[in-house]
Amino acid sequence: MENNRIIGREYEQRLIEEYYNTSKAELVAVYGRRRVGKTFLIRQFFGDKLDFYFTGSFETPRSTQLMLFKTELQRYSGQKRLKPKTWFEAFEQLREYISSLNKEKKVIFLDELPWMDTPKSNFLQAFSYFWNTWASTVSGLKIFVCGSATTWMLSNLIGDKGGLHGRVNRNVYLPPFSLGETEKFLQSKGIEWNRYQISEAYMIMGGVAYYLDMLQPNLTFGENIDNLFFREGAPLKTEYDFIFRSLFKEATIYRKVVETLSKKSSGMTRQDIINELKIEDNGAFSDVLDNLCKCDFIRQYSSIGKKNRDQIYQLIDLFSLFHLHFVADSTGQDEHFWSNISETSMRKSWQGYAFEQLCLHHIPQIKKKLGISGVLSNVYSWSCKAFTDKDGTNWKGTQIDLLIDRRDEVINVCEMKFSVAPYTIDYQYDERLRTRQEAFRILTGTHKALHRTMITTYGLVKNKYSGNVNQVVTIDDLFDDAK
Repeated sequence: MENNRIIGREYEQRLIEEYYNTSKAELVAVYGRRRVGKTFLIRQFFGDKLDFYFTGSFETPRSTQLMLFKTELQRYSGQKRLKPKTWFEAFEQLREYISSLNKEKKVIFLDELPWMDTPKSNFLQAFSYFWNTWASTVSGLKIFVCGSATTWMLSNLIGDKGGLHGRVNRNVYLPPFSLGETEKFLQSKGIEWNRYQISEAYMIMGGVAYYLDMLQPNLTFGENIDNLFFREGAPLKTEYDFIFRSLFKEATIYRKVVETLSKKSSGMTRQDIINELKIEDNGAFSDVLDNLCKCDFIRQYSSIGKKNRDQIYQLIDLFSLFHLHFVADSTGQDEHFWSNISETSMRKSWQGYAFEQLCLHHIPQIKKKLGISGVLSNVYSWSCKAFTDKDGTNWKGTQIDLLIDRRDEVINVCEMKFSVAPYTIDYQYDERLRTRQEAFRILTGTHKALHRTMITTYGLVKNKYSGNVNQVVTIDDLFDDAK
C-alpha cells in the first residue's frame, strides 16, 4: 500500500502496512516532533481507506470540539447526528457508525489527541472505555492516534497506568527527515540546490517537513530564508513561541532551559543549568529535562570517564538554535538580513555549531562511511579543564565534540568542519588536534587506537598535514540512505 507521494519514510510505512494487515484490532500511536509530518503520513498512506478522521483543535473548549466531532461524523456517515454532550456520547456515536460498515478492515484516525484532552473533559476516560469495551474486540479495526505533544503521548497514552495501560499495542516514532530524505523532498518540489545549500537549509529547519514545504523553487536560497524568517509578517518568525505554547502547559521554564543551552555549544550539566537559571533542584525540574529530551529539543549524554551526575544536556533542535541565534532579536531588522550576512563571523560561528548537530543527527551515515555499521559502538562527547600530568606538564582545557567508541578497540576522534571549499589543515590546527588527542589519552587512560576522523563539506586539501587524518567523511556521505 506504499504511497508514492510520501517522500522517504520507508521504514515507518512498512510498520504501518504490517499493523494494517493483521486480522486483530490494533491501537497504533504515531508520535514525533510537531510539524514533522505525522498527519500527512497517515492521511496519504490510507487515502480513501480512512473510515473516520478527526483532529483536535488547539485551546478549544470541549463543547466546540464535540460539535466539530459531530460534523465530521455526519460527513462520513451521511446521516444527521445530535451533538454529543460528552465524549462518552461521542464515542458511542462513533461505535454505531463503525458497526454499520460492511468492511473487513476499518480505519479510524484521531489526530492531535492531546488537544482533545481539555481540562475536566474526561476525554481520556471516554476513549479508554471505547477501546476497552468494544473497539479492542472488533477484528480488523485499526485505530491510529497522533499527537505532537510527545510528553502527553508518552505519559497519558503509551505509558498510561490507567484504563489504557498496555492497550496501545503499536508505536510508530516519526523523526525529522534525514539529509537524503530532505534532498528528495526538495527535488519533488522542483528545488534543485547543491548539497551545501541543502545542508544549510537542514541546519536551519532541522529536516522538519512542514518548514521545508514552505521553500519556493522560484527563489534563491537566501531569498527563501529572508521571506520565511525576516520580512514583515514572515510565517516562521513566531513559530518558536507557538511550538512551546502548544507542547507544554508551563512553557516558560522549558523555553528558559532551551535558551540557556543555546548559549553553550558544548552543553551544560544539570547543576550548571540550575545555577544559571537560579531555580530549585527538584522533581519538577527533572520532568522538564526529561520532557525536552523526549520531544527532541535536547539530548542527554555521558562523557567518557565522567560519572552519571556529570551528564551533559545539549540543545539539538536545529530550528530552535537558528531562531535563538538570529530571529529572536530581529525586530525591525533588515528584511534581507540572511542574504546580507553570508560572510560574517556571526553566521560562520552558528554554522560551526549547527553542523556539529547535523552530524549528530546522522551517526548511522557516518558509521556506514567508516565501514563500522555492524560494529557495536557508543557515541560520546568529552571535555576537560586545564590540568597538570604526572610529569608536571601543564595542559589547557579542551573538548572533543564527537567520539565513536568501538568494541573493536578503536575510537574515532571526530572533528567537524563546515566550509565552502575543501578544508585546509595547517600547522596550528594539526598541533591543536594532536594536543587534544593526547590530553584525551592521558586523562581517560585508554589503550584503544585513536583514529583521527574529519567530517567536512568537501573533504580536505591534500598537504603534509592531511596525511595525519585516518578517515574523511564528506556531506555526500551524510546524504546516504543509511538509517
